[in-house]
Amino acid sequence: MISKLIDGKKISSSIHELLEKQISEIKSKYFKAPKLVVILVGSNPASISYVKAKEKACKKAGIICHVERLEENVTEKDLIKYINDLNYDIETDGMIVQLPLPKKLDEEKIIQSISPQKDVDGLTNENLGLLASGQPRFVPATPLGVQKLLDEIGIKTEGKNIVIIGRSKLVGIPLALLLSAKSDLGNATVTICHSKSNNIDSLTLKADIVIVATGFPSTLTKKMVKENSIVIDVGVNRIEDSSKKNGYRLIGDSDFEEIIDIVSKITPVPGGVGPMTIAMLLSNVTKAFIINNDIKNL
Repeated sequence: MISKLIDGKKISSSIHELLEKQISEIKSKYFKAPKLVVILVGSNPASISYVKAKEKACKKAGIICHVERLEENVTEKDLIKYINDLNYDIETDGMIVQLPLPKKLDEEKIIQSISPQKDVDGLTNENLGLLASGQPRFVPATPLGVQKLLDEIGIKTEGKNIVIIGRSKLVGIPLALLLSAKSDLGNATVTICHSKSNNIDSLTLKADIVIVATGFPSTLTKKMVKENSIVIDVGVNRIEDSSKKNGYRLIGDSDFEEIIDIVSKITPVPGGVGPMTIAMLLSNVTKAFIINNDIKNL
């Protein structure tokens, strides 16, 4: 069973080591470190947890990370003004707005107010457009992490049938663009399924690789995967568990315990895609430093 697990922690550790060396070189040459600003609005427990993980990873890699904690009642105008100030701050290389935002805030409007040169989440229209055109600047961290995972375990996507369940701008859409792109890590035949798709299992049963990213447990069940296929589970869901000290445990969007006996490879939750997402975010921040400081060779 262990050999079937795709160890995101192990793979991300090697990426972190390379980043630490690169950032050390940056500090030696330019006497400063890349800087990330994370904007956290409100007190969503999951968001706070994610932000803490990003802070910890940045510190270890040598990236300056400032978390701007704003009250849940912050106005849209004030939030966009703060983002605009960061857009013109030469010390800030990259920024992210931790999602989800309180419902009263226009998430799309706020994301689009971020300078594309500092949008290390890769969610602005300009960066998504560059990805679609085959000339990516910043790719959303989770899709980039999934692509890197597949590459690191020796899975060639060229010619493969890949089904992605979930069409979010954060995961599904950019991942489809990445994996179908004309590149060494692309060239797959990609199908995107969503809440309005009919007979999803008829598609997943033909897939060499199934990627599930819906945010709902048991989206992908045993009867939906074929023998020896690969499952990448992007979901992170909290369910109550009185046996745990904190009262809950994390599960993905797939029925892991049932599916693992069928597939050749599967990502665990936690420990699969999550660590890769953070590693790719740090990689984007480092890339932003290089772009914003107009560094030709490093």
